[in-house]
Amino acid sequence: MTGMLATLPISPIKQVAADHRRIPVELGPRSYPVDIGAGVRRTLPDVVARVGARRAVIVSARPLDAVPDPGVPALRLPARDGEADKTLANVEALCSRFADFGLTRSDVVISCGGGTTTDVVGLAAALYHRGVAVVHLPTSLLAQVDASVGGKTAVNLPAGKNLVGAYWQPSAVLCDTDYLTTLPRREWINGYGEIARAHFIGAPGLLGRPVAEQIAASVALKAGVVARDERDSHLRHILNYGHTLGHALERATDYALRHGEAVAVGTVFAGRLAGALGRIGPERVREHLDVVQGYGLPAALPAGVEPAELVAVMRLDKKSTNAGLTFVLDGADGPELVPDVDEELVLAALAAMPREDPA
Repeated sequence: MTGMLATLPISPIKQVAADHRRIPVELGPRSYPVDIGAGVRRTLPDVVARVGARRAVIVSARPLDAVPDPGVPALRLPARDGEADKTLANVEALCSRFADFGLTRSDVVISCGGGTTTDVVGLAAALYHRGVAVVHLPTSLLAQVDASVGGKTAVNLPAGKNLVGAYWQPSAVLCDTDYLTTLPRREWINGYGEIARAHFIGAPGLLGRPVAEQIAASVALKAGVVARDERDSHLRHILNYGHTLGHALERATDYALRHGEAVAVGTVFAGRLAGALGRIGPERVREHLDVVQGYGLPAALPAGVEPAELVAVMRLDKKSTNAGLTFVLDGADGPELVPDVDEELVLAALAAMPREDPA
């Protein structure tokens, strides 16, 4: 992957209206648009008509009227966001409701919620009848900048995060920024974790820009990567920057640390580990901390979480090998997948991280 960052394709951002941006995810016949802006959810009937669906199931973690009338007969089901609900049991329950409603492969499933809802509904749509069209209406900053785009769907197991899943691209994504107006501060912080890590993989300088621009830049980066590597065989690994430790922190804290918060700490650690391996210099290591703290994100390990426990969880990471741990790390030619990192070095780097009591 050396040198890929310099030629990384960024999907174009088209200004459709004064407050409406469109970014294509180019995947041949499975290509789809990501629309960003205030009120874009009101285009849902047009999207459903384009899909050609006769009926819809709407699964919403927001009030059920948060999703406009899709223009076809619809079953509305409630959902809950949060890692505790990201389970195979919930996927099975949804598929049963699809069957009771008589949903067919000619119909559509619509998700409305944060990253958990996007993942669970996306996986249910991927599995039911071996694939039903799905449209995402992400309502959290985290889901709009990351989870809703790219077709990765997954649920957790007791052993770890996102261990059971499938690739299933949506037919469209509608990132309505009006949904963000009621988010509590911690949900904004959760989304900023993914925006901060984007600084090191091809979308720098987003701090302080309007939120619609931050979302569009993050989506354009991800769309360009996914178009080149849909199934994580090479380039798409860079999107996991900060995630190896991040996922382990989520699991080790029983998800008390939110995904974006954990990725922020993982991003700081990735900088420190890259420095310990001689891949980057002290100024670039410090830049990781400065960027993360600039967004008001946590940058220290939670007190009470032991390095050995984190390493044990990281061994279960899908990127890991038998010879050692695998991380996406910065370097002279940009970020790349670095396999077989010695566990003793990782333990030492974790032990040197600052600690803080969780807020």
